[in-house]
Amino acid sequence: MYRSNAEKQFAQYLTSSKIYFTYEEFKISYKVFHNYKPDFFFKEYNFFIEYKGYFKPADRRKHLLIKQQHPKLDIRFVFQNATNKLNKNSSTTYADWCDKHDFKWSQTEVPQRWLSKRKK
Repeated sequence: MYRSNAEKQFAQYLTSSKIYFTYEEFKISYKVFHNYKPDFFFKEYNFFIEYKGYFKPADRRKHLLIKQQHPKLDIRFVFQNATNKLNKNSSTTYADWCDKHDFKWSQTEVPQRWLSKRKK
């Protein structure tokens, strides 16, 4: 139930001290401001590519924040394997996640159709 032994021990202390508490009952949203360096930029076509082998949860959160805060940026993903699942208990693939969040994606290479229209 607890994320660490330290939290478990502290909860036991609170309980034995008869101090009422709840554990991880609330979610508090916050924005994180960091600098992001996309892997590749295609100046002639005005889009970025992030090349991914493993698409970590932290990367997914980061890209949702970037999309929210910079909606005009065109960031696309190229995956080593777009059919990988987000985690072992998920049926959602990397490709599914991109489709759900309106990111263009490809597997292993840059599709020719991405290079057919130049920026204006």
